[in-house]
Amino acid sequence: MTTLFATRLYRAALSAHAPAVDTTELLATCLSVAEDDEAGQDWCEANGYPGYTSYASLTDLPWRFPIFADLVRSLDAHVAAFAEDLAFDLGGKALALEDIWINVLPEGGIHTGHIHPHSAISGTLYVALPSGTSPIRFEDPRLPMMMAAPPRKQDAPADLQTFHTARPEVGDVLLWESWLRHEVPMNIAEEDRVSVSFNYGWN
Repeated sequence: MTTLFATRLYRAALSAHAPAVDTTELLATCLSVAEDDEAGQDWCEANGYPGYTSYASLTDLPWRFPIFADLVRSLDAHVAAFAEDLAFDLGGKALALEDIWINVLPEGGIHTGHIHPHSAISGTLYVALPSGTSPIRFEDPRLPMMMAAPPRKQDAPADLQTFHTARPEVGDVLLWESWLRHEVPMNIAEEDRVSVSFNYGWN
């Protein structure tokens, strides 16, 4: 039996690559930014976005905050390792950070299914995951072509499931190719779920 067209999901502790980043300090920074970023708050309210994201308001977090600059240096190494695992032929060019943003998802908040167009690698670092918080769920990219396919058994191997739910821990980095559709189901925890998401491109 041969497995074809594998979809890879990278998971590692942020601490696997230097420099060291204190997630407690990073959490405090994220919450402080969320509290002070009026433009981001206004965008979230105008667009019905649950909680807070800096995606549409702050494009220079690594310049503003040294801890984000350290974080990007660590993420650069994680992304390079993932690119090697994917056997990417980058033609001598490194994948480079395009965007990095903060997400604060309150109780009842969701992020509906989406992809990240125009990027090569996307990912998330998990900063606060209260008990009962949402996981992240990935969708088989072939799903639109499976009109007449029977459903998978509930105990099917992970690589044959139509959806894959990942339950990271604080300090974990998840990386995936940007075309992979994903979502965050409703957060049923009473406290905020906090993460930092990012895109890398090949230019």
